[in-house]
Amino acid sequence: MTAVLQPVRFQGDGGLCLVGDEWNSSGPDDGSPTILMLHGGGQNRFSWKNTGQILANRGLHVIALDARGHGDSDRAPNSDYTLHALARDIAAVLAQIDRPVVIVGASMGGMTGMLTAAQAGPHQVTGLVLVDVVPRFQNEGTARIREFMTRHVHGFETLEHAADAIAEYLPYRKRQRNLDGLKKNLHQREGRWHWHWDPAFVTAIRDEPFADVDELERAVGQLDIPILLIRGRLSDVVSPEGVADFLSKVPHAQFVELSDAGHTAAGDDNDAFTDAVVGFITR
Repeated sequence: MTAVLQPVRFQGDGGLCLVGDEWNSSGPDDGSPTILMLHGGGQNRFSWKNTGQILANRGLHVIALDARGHGDSDRAPNSDYTLHALARDIAAVLAQIDRPVVIVGASMGGMTGMLTAAQAGPHQVTGLVLVDVVPRFQNEGTARIREFMTRHVHGFETLEHAADAIAEYLPYRKRQRNLDGLKKNLHQREGRWHWHWDPAFVTAIRDEPFADVDELERAVGQLDIPILLIRGRLSDVVSPEGVADFLSKVPHAQFVELSDAGHTAAGDDNDAFTDAVVGFITR
């Protein structure tokens, strides 16, 4: 069966408008959980397009959501892009979905998923897929991400310039010849192409780190639901030592490593990534 994709809107914390894509299959509702897909910082719901479609074609109800300040969702009042604000948004979304969910979260979305799953409980969040994220991540890798995002905060003259910047940042990924796909991640304003996220996400001054390692470890350590950790072998954010530490503290978690992927695993090797997610969820 081919699932139908349609836009959907939710109210986040304080009534903030959050935009998503929803796939509804034509098959009967068998009580399976909704798959809620949360992207990484600086990305948007289109990161999940291929994987979401494949999961939905298997009869699953799938929602890919733009986080606050990303994609078509509202920008945050007072530039509040803390992890706790993101988790409050997802708590509000879970209440509106009103059925159990499996959260698939990449990087920022995975950290949001850890907090949300712990706060919501196993009756609401029945499974968790963490895409290249563990509580004890590599600061050097996250600093490189932040530097890339900050360096281009004022946009690009052309899509070609944006493609050049991405190719420099992700040298292991094959450069796309057709640049139309970049229009999902950039929008044109006053003659320049800007990333489709609020610049305040990286420029706002914070008095505390984005993520509290100890808090994340406590959150994920108390979970007794199926967990899958996916690491890109080329990642500079999640190290082999970070994986070993995570698995020692969450021993029931499953682990998959993608040999041809880095931190942006879903985009680097989407076929292998999707196979891992589909296998975990449909098992």
